[in-house]
Amino acid sequence: MADQLHDGDARAQPMLEVERLVRRLGPGFTLGPIDLSIGARQIVCLVGHSGCGKSTLLRLIAGIERPDSGTVRLDGKALAGPGVFVEPEKRNIGFVFQDYALFPHLTVKQNILFGLRKRPREEARARVAMLLELTALTAMAGRYPHMLSGGEQQRAALARALAPEPSIVLMDEPFSNLDRDLRERVRHETIALLRRTATTAVIVTHDPEEALSTGDRIVLMKSGQIVQNGTGRDLHDRPADRYAAEFFSTFNRVPGIYRGGALHTALGAFPCRLDLAEGSEALAFIRPQAVCPCMALDGLSGAVRSRSFRGEIEQLELDVEGLTAPLVMRTTQRLNIQDGKLRFRIDPETVLAFTAA
Repeated sequence: MADQLHDGDARAQPMLEVERLVRRLGPGFTLGPIDLSIGARQIVCLVGHSGCGKSTLLRLIAGIERPDSGTVRLDGKALAGPGVFVEPEKRNIGFVFQDYALFPHLTVKQNILFGLRKRPREEARARVAMLLELTALTAMAGRYPHMLSGGEQQRAALARALAPEPSIVLMDEPFSNLDRDLRERVRHETIALLRRTATTAVIVTHDPEEALSTGDRIVLMKSGQIVQNGTGRDLHDRPADRYAAEFFSTFNRVPGIYRGGALHTALGAFPCRLDLAEGSEALAFIRPQAVCPCMALDGLSGAVRSRSFRGEIEQLELDVEGLTAPLVMRTTQRLNIQDGKLRFRIDPETVLAFTAA
């Protein structure tokens, strides 16, 4: 329901609109044309491999770079377009850089106060006090950036970005400098703060799990283009192509032949919604967790090549007749395998199909 409400906001009241945006970065790479609409209070993740154009798109929205063509509008106001270019400091956009970019010679309080210089003094002080409390930094208000942990620096940078009450906050890999154990907690706190302040945000990440757990919507990019745009469940469960599928999951790729609306493989026939000619080659994409141990005598069978215990899950590689590569299985069950053989089944509803090319 939350996703539906956010999507409705995006259609009715777009906070950010990007239309046919293009930026040429030398002979080997062009970003765009990009079309993107983000609704008020949405948190959107831009995700993709390094070099796909995520950060460039963020910088174009912020005004740090100029587009070669296309338009950017924020809350209905043109920021970039034919004959229009609003300087970054006049866009009412907050930006949190990957390295946080806090002023090293200013305290936490002074850093947050920096963007409020034009506000009346008492109003600015009250705003800073509120943000210090929201980010749990009140006790550290007098400290300098080098005296803070990575998570505290990130919260201070976010508080500084939120101080002038921007229409949107852009965050470029904000959690990548944190240790893995700290990253999830800081991410959860950051999203909670954005929700409490009803802030529209665009967060760049290259981490699939981070994107799935963070954004109301995910925008997946590749080579300067948007590949797919939707909710996390959309992209994970209904990927638009092989790139989208493999970005968010690992798969067993099993060859097959398309006949009668199904993909026939060495592991059985699976539903196939591809528009293929009869007899065409295609691939069944099977997630390791979709390969499930079973006791049924009519189940599929494989010889265990290897086992790797990983705590909550165990990963096995199975040699299966008709397959040239081992079939990878991941299970939470504690298996007692006596003769090196394992029976298994595959949930056909979880199998994806893509062309072999």
